[in-house]
Amino acid sequence: MTLFSVFVAGAALAVSHSQPDARHSKQPNVIFFIADDMLPRHFNCLPQGKGRNLTPNIDRLADEGVVMLQQHCASPICTPSRYNVLTGTYASRAQNAWFTETTGELKGQTKVEFNTHIVKGQPTLPALLQRAGYTTGMVGKNHVVEAHGLKRFKNFDDSARDPKNVSILKSNHDHVCQAMREIGFDVVDRVYHNNPDFLGLHEVAVQNMDWITEGGISFLEHASKQRVGVEENQKKPFFLYFATTVPHGPTKEKRSWNADPLISPVGYLSEAPKGQPARHTIPERLKVAGVPVNDDTCNMLWLDDAVGALLATLEKTGEIDNTVIFFYSDHGQMAKGTLYQGGVHNPCIVWRKGGFPVGKTSDALTHIVDFAPTILDMAGADSGGTAFDGESYLPILNGEPQSGERVMYFELGYARAVRKGNFKYLALRYPADVKSMTPEARRTALEEWNAERRRKHLRVVTDDPSAPFSHLTAVPGGGDAERGSTGSRPGYFDRDQLYDLSRDPNEQENLASSPEYAVKLQEMKRLLDEHVRALPGTFGEFGK
Repeated sequence: MTLFSVFVAGAALAVSHSQPDARHSKQPNVIFFIADDMLPRHFNCLPQGKGRNLTPNIDRLADEGVVMLQQHCASPICTPSRYNVLTGTYASRAQNAWFTETTGELKGQTKVEFNTHIVKGQPTLPALLQRAGYTTGMVGKNHVVEAHGLKRFKNFDDSARDPKNVSILKSNHDHVCQAMREIGFDVVDRVYHNNPDFLGLHEVAVQNMDWITEGGISFLEHASKQRVGVEENQKKPFFLYFATTVPHGPTKEKRSWNADPLISPVGYLSEAPKGQPARHTIPERLKVAGVPVNDDTCNMLWLDDAVGALLATLEKTGEIDNTVIFFYSDHGQMAKGTLYQGGVHNPCIVWRKGGFPVGKTSDALTHIVDFAPTILDMAGADSGGTAFDGESYLPILNGEPQSGERVMYFELGYARAVRKGNFKYLALRYPADVKSMTPEARRTALEEWNAERRRKHLRVVTDDPSAPFSHLTAVPGGGDAERGSTGSRPGYFDRDQLYDLSRDPNEQENLASSPEYAVKLQEMKRLLDEHVRALPGTFGEFGK
């Protein structure tokens, strides 16, 4: 079935189940562009990246929109951050079997990691927008919606041209697309169900930004033609969740920006995708702009070309004046896999033609769980009784001051944190079963972990079973996501950590044992306890 035929069927179904009203012609289209593992240096609009990249389209979004400088992420790794975006709730509310079984094994303590999946029947942002009359679409990286029936390959190095393997690739893609449709997307296409290295075959473990973009363009072109009722001028608004796999690895030229454009998660394509400037022009354009040519800058220009293609399509279809674009990377990358500021602090851009009353930048404290209620607020859509953990910041975009002092909550692995004002408290609580792991159990866990990485031709971090655990996983030395951050702060392994971000933004001085901060420490612990009590499960002594 072609994307167009899927689109027509899905859109027709959405119309039949929604109640169109006069708001449709005024509701904004929304594109949520979520990049993968961007660093502060990738943003020309941030001090760390100013002038370092050739990204004219992302720069346009920042120049014409608003940069939310104090945007934060609750759980800084791929899966739970996407859960936050698509549900507006913390990932510890996940209902899938893997997560709930892990909670049971840990005697009620929740462990937020790659196990937090969205399942059919949960309230989601796209489903609520469907109810409000939107046509919803998704292209790109999933890594959060639970899909059943996926088949495994016999060997990671088998050929992607083998008909049996092609059949598995296409079957897996179909299963993931169906799972995405079941949680609220009318149209789903061009999907990576995981990172490229985890699609099952080494041969297809490459990036294909053009393939994703072509799917996004197709959705926008057809969505712009949708109508509500019989009035020709009554357009149906659309929501596109556009999830890239870059600049996350693999980043090397032959597996990213200069890889074979025919390679995709469904096998070899019959022709190269269209819609973005030719890949071979990337180095020359960088040279002309005076930007160094390396895999980092090439991948960022490749990503920026995708943004440009979407903007050009909005112009061509006449939808540019009624579209809001959120540009966001899934989490902070300077301390990924931890709750330090390098992981949770993650600025984003909100764009619309003409900008917002708040101005070019905002220092309001905003959270990843705010995206869903904010977008629904923009759409004038009913939440359907959904209790979000976030709140709409549309009033802030409209120039209103942030009301009250916001307390922000963060959760990941064996760590939890809260921030109030300039103070941040981080608690590290390994469950008893983790603390009591025998040397043999540690060795077995590490050997199994490393064997899987070697099978996929990925780098092994350590062979030392006595290496300390990270905040995220019970693997000696830490897993892949957090390996660069494990032990990265002087207080990393401290049970209680208190930081004054006003004078210590990099969290180098743990104040938890200082007598003069004893009252503040107890206040922050109480705040953490309040948040844990409001969520399923427990965490150490909190929430009991």
